[in-house]
Amino acid sequence: MKRLLVTLAAALSLASPALAGPQQGDVIIRHVTVIDVEAAKAVAGQAVVLRGADIVAVGDDAGVAKGWRAERTIEGKERYLIPGLWDMHVHFGGGPELIEENRALFPLYVANGITTIRDCSGDLADQVLAWRSEIANGSLFGPRLLTSGAKIEGIAPVWKGTIEVGSEADVDAALDRLKNRDKVDFVKITDNTLKPELFLYALRQAKALGLRTSGHIPMALTVEQAVDAGISSIEHLDYAYNAGAKDEAAIAADFAAGRIDRAEANRRLSAGFDRATAIAAYRDFAAKGVYVTPTLNGSRILDYLDRDDHSMDAGLAYIGPKLRKTYDWRIERAAKADAAAIAARHAHSDAVSEVLPMLAEAGVPIIAGTDAGFLNSFNYPGFGLHDEIELFTKRGLTPAQALASATRAGPAWFGWLDRYGAVKPGMAANLVLLDKNPLQDIAATRAIHTVVMRGQVHDRAALDKMLADTRAKVAAWKGEAAKP
Repeated sequence: MKRLLVTLAAALSLASPALAGPQQGDVIIRHVTVIDVEAAKAVAGQAVVLRGADIVAVGDDAGVAKGWRAERTIEGKERYLIPGLWDMHVHFGGGPELIEENRALFPLYVANGITTIRDCSGDLADQVLAWRSEIANGSLFGPRLLTSGAKIEGIAPVWKGTIEVGSEADVDAALDRLKNRDKVDFVKITDNTLKPELFLYALRQAKALGLRTSGHIPMALTVEQAVDAGISSIEHLDYAYNAGAKDEAAIAADFAAGRIDRAEANRRLSAGFDRATAIAAYRDFAAKGVYVTPTLNGSRILDYLDRDDHSMDAGLAYIGPKLRKTYDWRIERAAKADAAAIAARHAHSDAVSEVLPMLAEAGVPIIAGTDAGFLNSFNYPGFGLHDEIELFTKRGLTPAQALASATRAGPAWFGWLDRYGAVKPGMAANLVLLDKNPLQDIAATRAIHTVVMRGQVHDRAALDKMLADTRAKVAAWKGEAAKP
């Protein structure tokens, strides 16, 4: 009873400051325009109060300022406050010798307003799980880290650090490890050597265990089969594009039987794309709660490696020499393509990007994710999310839709919209204060004045120091690598 009375008194105090005098917060942001991402509107003249890791008050500036006091005041006049950004597709890897260079990437996310990242597996799964715990307990600085742990794959895949499965029993053991030992945030399943029937089995079993799944869909299956089996998010827009082919089932069957190779399957999928078929498939995605993470910019970079010169990219200053070396694999693969293959790659890239607004039209939730990390050439952690959502608007989304993909779609996928994705009381104090309005131009997400993460304020000087410190580390590593 005593605990109930204390809780009730605290609630009344928060709800009615006038009854108890001004309340005490840690930070108050004054005179700010709050961006209501869900309603796609800007609400001017607001004050936002933070206490610890929580937002405790939001409202008319004069009223909130009268009812609250704070140790620190941030001036938000002519500035715009949005929820923290989420990058829902990143990678850490390259082997144990690259651990330090991977660890150095965390500040890049924070400096770019990204307060949560979703690791979609690499070859440092145990290290990433350790980092997740260290970030959570405050011993490592970085955005909130969510991870799939090791991905599920077939026997002897090209990808290192995976859990190899060749039977249903293997799948069951893998899921038991991921759920109960590693306590992963979701499960990643890919298609390099995994048998199609085991791919579907893994999806069904993971769903039965209450685990969300993401992955790459085997060419021998239709996208519809994966959707029906319960996949939670489709990674990369190419797979969603394939669902628009009128004869996708026949192509999948021919590929499964060995009658055609991957190149011919892709040619036929492209030739058979039909808008009406695609919209019908995407409406099915929406009805079944399937999200799509396009990784549009990362794919564009790889598709145009033959044309674009990245030697002077500003982002290279933040990438350690060993990580930079992992880029060579894709660069060399792209260089081996002949003129016809290059032309086909360009045409396919452009065609795939055209389905992005179709997904939105059909009501499919679109998640912003970069695919940044080792192997993925010139796709820079932190910075790449702004490139991704800017490309979304160039391909047909509104700035509001692009902003929602990077602030609300991630927490929605995890079922956490009661805690993330909005600026209102009770939500996490993960915020980005911008100098420009992102509802007018999504490029405004680059104009960062202040980042608040778990209630801690990082002003422009602090963000610049994060970037400078990372550049200095990388410069030192490059100097060491250049020594004989």
